[in-house]
Amino acid sequence: MARKAYTAAGAVAVGPYSHAVDGGQSIYFSGQTPINPVTGNLVEGDIAKQTQQCFSNLFHVLAATGLTPDDIVKVNVFLTDMTDFKAMNEVYAKQFEPPYPARTTIGVAALPLGASVEIEMIARKATKSEE
Repeated sequence: MARKAYTAAGAVAVGPYSHAVDGGQSIYFSGQTPINPVTGNLVEGDIAKQTQQCFSNLFHVLAATGLTPDDIVKVNVFLTDMTDFKAMNEVYAKQFEPPYPARTTIGVAALPLGASVEIEMIARKATKSEE
């Protein structure tokens, strides 16, 4: 079976990967860094601004799949500096309604293009009985 991929104008891929791939009942979203899709450059500013840009990019891809933030079941956040956790978390909390998706936050040594944060998600598609 051929892989079904999604792309979105409001997100940037900096390598050979799809913005999102359909996995049957789930859609897997590639990590998004805080790249401004218009300029192609990382946004300048603190971790809050960078986190918001990651979600903006992700939610453009999410819209391309026909899903909403309510369909997100798992989020992985990668930070190059865990002292940014609190500020990232404040932005994160505004992206979803309770109950929040499951989440893992991981401290990493480096991210592509020198980004301070990268975020990836997994969404669940509604079954026929839920539609």
